[in-house]
This record gives sequence, structure tokens and C-alpha cells, in this order.
Amino acid sequence: MRLGDMKRMVGVLIAPLLVGLMVAAARGLAAEPEDGIRTSLVEWSSGESLERLSRSSHKADFFPLSNHFISQDNSIFCGPVSSAIVLNALRLGKREGLPKDRSSIAEDEMAWLWQDADPFYGKYTPNTVLSERTKTRLEVLGKPILIDGEAKRDYGLQLRQLAQVLRSHDLEVVTRVVDPGADASEIRREIAANLAAGEDFVLVNYARKALGQPGGGHISPLGAYDASSDSFLVMDVNPNRAPWVWVAAEDLIAAMQTFDTVENRGYLLVSDSQ
Repeated sequence: MRLGDMKRMVGVLIAPLLVGLMVAAARGLAAEPEDGIRTSLVEWSSGESLERLSRSSHKADFFPLSNHFISQDNSIFCGPVSSAIVLNALRLGKREGLPKDRSSIAEDEMAWLWQDADPFYGKYTPNTVLSERTKTRLEVLGKPILIDGEAKRDYGLQLRQLAQVLRSHDLEVVTRVVDPGADASEIRREIAANLAAGEDFVLVNYARKALGQPGGGHISPLGAYDASSDSFLVMDVNPNRAPWVWVAAEDLIAAMQTFDTVENRGYLLVSDSQ
């Protein structure tokens, strides 16, 4: 074969690959998790992401969540952080007597403030959402608890434990465990309907590895659903691990359909009971 023909053949073979890489770069990062399932995650900062949010008709939750968004200070508190975001989105500015987290100013520092000062605002924080009525802060951090009659460390919050935390603050919570054989179309419909309505929110509990991300089980709120791309916006509360991303609906459902400590993961539908 002549050199010119060889060059043309190489060009024909490589051109589609280059085009594919350019498209992937423009739309997001293709991820290859350990089990070989390939997912396409579209990062929040991309042009494609802004297009999805702009055309979405299921984004009522995005704006209040954004206004009250906070991120994790440690790798364990995704559940308490997500709970605080939702509680503030539902109640801050609408209800008096919210808890005051006084941990940001030390007691000896208070002496420098004006007499009888109370500089703390009433709002929910990861430090105030946990209590003795639920899984305690120490238990979330790894203090052993009884599981099936045996003392075990159970870091973070499982799905039903997260629901218990939210109910302890008098919220209405619907728990959906995504078991094998779950109806993906019904899950998509129910979550999208929640995202299109105001005054209720969705928290998802999923396995990061199923999306090709580093880490284990994780909890974050959803902000929007784009029907054209059939994808959900995961407002990740741990920017140290991953940015906000659009995830294909089938991929997110598969990531929830993974086993946790005692059962599969899933999602919560959360609203205020008062």
C-alpha cells in the first residue's frame, strides 16, 4: 500500500474517534465505573448544563435549594448537610424559633461582644439536625450501634435513618427503597413531579461508584429534571469529590438500586407537615 493511501486510511479511522472525544468534552465527562457500566455525567459548569436547566419545566426546587445550599465540612455528613438544606428551604424566613448553632463562636470569644449579645441566627445546620431522638452525632461518626443484635459501626445515615432525622423535625417524609424490579418509569414520573412542584423536595441516596465517581454511598438533593435529555440535576453536597452534575435518569435509578447496610438505597420525598 502506498504511503498516501495509508495516511488516508488512518485519517478515516481516527476522525470519528476525535469527533466523539470532542462531543464528550462539550457535553461532560464519560465515566467508567469498576463494574463496567458506562455513564455520562454533564458537569454543572458546562454549556450543555445551562441549556438543560433553561429548558427544564421541572425545576421549582432548584431555586430555594440554591438559596440555602451548604456543602460538607467532612466526608461523613452528607445526610445531615442535605437535611439542613431542605429544612432551611422549607422554613427559613417562614417560621420563628429555629435552632441556633452556637459552635461558630467560642465561649471565650463571646466576651468581646456587646453586653448580653446574641449574634446567632436561627437556622438549621448539620450540627442541629441530629438529636438523641434519632441517630446521634457520635453514632453518625462511627460510635457502634446495635444492628441485628450485634454492635457495629454504621457511619453516616442510611435511607430510613435519614427519614427518621427529617421526621424528628415534624416533616412529612415518603420513603422509596429502590429494590430489584422497581418500576423505573414510575420512579422517574414521581421524582419529576416533585421537582415541578413547590414546597417539597427530593433527597437521593445512591452509590457513587455506580456513576463512575470516587467514594461509596452518598446523599444529596435533586434540583431539576430535563425531559429532553431524560436527566436529573444532582446538587452534590460534597464539591471535594464531585461537582453538581446532570445524570441520566436510568443511571441514577441504577445507582439507587444498590445495596446498603441492610437494604437497597433509594430516595425520600420531603415536605413540611405544618
